[in-house]
Amino acid sequence: MLFSRKKKKKRVEPRLASRNDGGLEGLALTADDRVLPKGKPGRKPVKKAATSKRRAVRAGSNVKQPKGARRAVRKPTRQKRSRNRGRSFIGGLFYWTFVLSIWGGIGLAGVLVYYAAQLPSASTWAVPDRPPNVKIVSTNGTLIGNRGATGGQALGLHEMSPYIPQAVVAIEDRRFFNHFGFDPKGFARAMAANVAAGRLVQGGSTLTQQLAKNLFLSADRTVGRKAQEVLLALWLEQQYSKEQILEMYLNRVYFGSGAYGVEAAARRYFNKSARDVSLPEAALLAGLLKAPSRLSPARNPEGAEERAQLVLSAMRDQGLVSDSEMTAAMARHTTRAAKYWTGSEHYVADAVMEQLPELIGGIQGDLIVDTTVDLALQKFAEGAIRDLIAEHGSERAVSQGALVSIDRTGAVRALVGGHDYANSQFDRAREAKRQPGSAFKPFVYMAAIEQGYTPSTIVNDAPVRIGKWQPENYNEKYYGDVPLSTALSKSLNSVAARLMQNVGSGSVIEAASRLGIESRLDPNASLALGTSEVSLMELTSAYTTFASGGWRNKHYLIKRVTTSDGKVLYEHKADPWQAISPQVAGMMSAMMQRTVSEGTATRAQFGHPAAGKTGTTQNSKDAWFVGYTANLTTGVWFGNDDNTPMKKVTGGFLPAEAWKQFMVRAHEGVPVAQLPDFVAQPQLVGQRRPQNGLPSARAGDGFNFGSSPNTGNGGNFPPPPDPQTTASTGQPRGIVDIILGR
Repeated sequence: MLFSRKKKKKRVEPRLASRNDGGLEGLALTADDRVLPKGKPGRKPVKKAATSKRRAVRAGSNVKQPKGARRAVRKPTRQKRSRNRGRSFIGGLFYWTFVLSIWGGIGLAGVLVYYAAQLPSASTWAVPDRPPNVKIVSTNGTLIGNRGATGGQALGLHEMSPYIPQAVVAIEDRRFFNHFGFDPKGFARAMAANVAAGRLVQGGSTLTQQLAKNLFLSADRTVGRKAQEVLLALWLEQQYSKEQILEMYLNRVYFGSGAYGVEAAARRYFNKSARDVSLPEAALLAGLLKAPSRLSPARNPEGAEERAQLVLSAMRDQGLVSDSEMTAAMARHTTRAAKYWTGSEHYVADAVMEQLPELIGGIQGDLIVDTTVDLALQKFAEGAIRDLIAEHGSERAVSQGALVSIDRTGAVRALVGGHDYANSQFDRAREAKRQPGSAFKPFVYMAAIEQGYTPSTIVNDAPVRIGKWQPENYNEKYYGDVPLSTALSKSLNSVAARLMQNVGSGSVIEAASRLGIESRLDPNASLALGTSEVSLMELTSAYTTFASGGWRNKHYLIKRVTTSDGKVLYEHKADPWQAISPQVAGMMSAMMQRTVSEGTATRAQFGHPAAGKTGTTQNSKDAWFVGYTANLTTGVWFGNDDNTPMKKVTGGFLPAEAWKQFMVRAHEGVPVAQLPDFVAQPQLVGQRRPQNGLPSARAGDGFNFGSSPNTGNGGNFPPPPDPQTTASTGQPRGIVDIILGR
């Protein structure tokens, strides 16, 4: 064999001798076998021993381990490793949050110091005065309106409805009574909400911060402005109590639709004082503060109501109202407000504000203006215009009307400048200049009487030509020879044109100006038919001279102006003067009475002696009636702002009807009084009467009208002239005596 078979050796496996104690002996290590670290004799190499033990365990040996050894060497589970990593992350997060908070606080302090240095010295800080308010009241003290930058007077916290401050605090700053002007907790909550929403949903400003911004700062959204806002809020909290801060805030904050402060807002939206605001109304007001323009009930009633319900829920959550109160408040219908103030009395308020600077100069503080307007008469006048336009507006193509009523002292008792103030604030009674038509003819007739004509003078009514102008009568009907009184009552155009030729345009213009016409009058022949434009106010005021027997009193609207503490800044002083003689006034009244009794204004008859004149311009673009009793002179106009013609509307139709409707209500319970048909001894034109010479030279004196519908209108008229005034002979002289020269 190439290879010899060798004898196979028996493999010898290592044997481990056993010890009596059951341990392993062969591979056991002694102290001599251990390798000690240099320089440290006797120290046990823990790491290697542990490694040896782990190897022994992996080998599956029967080595007995000490108590707790298995736990020490067991591999950590995945859940445990994840928990350990989480603990490490949270710990790190808290650490860095703490570090960043410190640095953030330092940075914030630096920002505050920087922007604080840009503010004036704190010793000069002071809350600016609230913009002055002008409270305008009627003859009996009833509020007509508030005007000024705020549009409402300031109220004490104790004066306003308690629901208002509760609702505002609940929705705007629920920790108001607990923070020091800046609320870190509320600010952090707001920022968290903004981050969660991904947009700005909460501001985080306290009520004190909002007040600081309104008082001192602009609306810019900058870091600097915010820092200054915080500083000023802290100062406010040091200077004022929480109640004072809340009161200042509620009286100055913007509620939309031009209303600043709760009083203005309550008047604007609910037509009531903030003293009387109910729970749902208070919730609505508080809800507006988030976005006053967008949520205004005048613009978005549904949005305002939805926001109000959130306010009510907040009040319930904070224990300010019960569940039943909240449910009852939420059941109310959506509040709808007009886009603008409603009510014709606002024409009066606007007129007052225009006239105030001429009377007192600049407005330095809160004022109370007593007007001559009787609010009951004002509502009667407004109703007369509204009712007739509602009834005839569509079929007669008429959209606007105006009314002015003035008593014998010149006091304006009612002023309606249009059909609906909410839709148009233009005052057609004072500001509009329109052709008066035949309503101007009394000045032509007055000038003729002053030159020797009498109501019985015969004049010829026939076609007439003046240059290229040929006036025509209404319906082209002519009457031939007629008395002057008939010509006026029938409003004959040809007669008026002839009189203008005879007396001259200069005399007519002078006569009209003497009675109060201030507008420019063109000196031409057509002036006799009222082609020069005038306002309803000046035309009505001029007619009061006829009603007062020739005495001229300049019309006025403001009776008195006082400060809030009672100091009188202005008071009207009557200064009547004899503009025309009593004889001329008596003749004019006698002729214009025929206009009402048998002429173009028969629709105006209502049981009291009345006189007046109608006017209708070409194509019925304007229709007028100005008439008077012994108590009131009232002018009415109907037409369209764009000068489009009405459909067969004359002065004897809608204006006469509106005049009658108003005068009937105004004279309820008033004794019947005669017009100055009987006249006194002749007096010199231009003579001024002593202050005590004209009975009741102040509006509000004289006849006392009751407040019930059956006893009058709640206002006062001065006494009418005495029809039995005697001449030097001691005998009554009538118009016939004057005509006959007796």
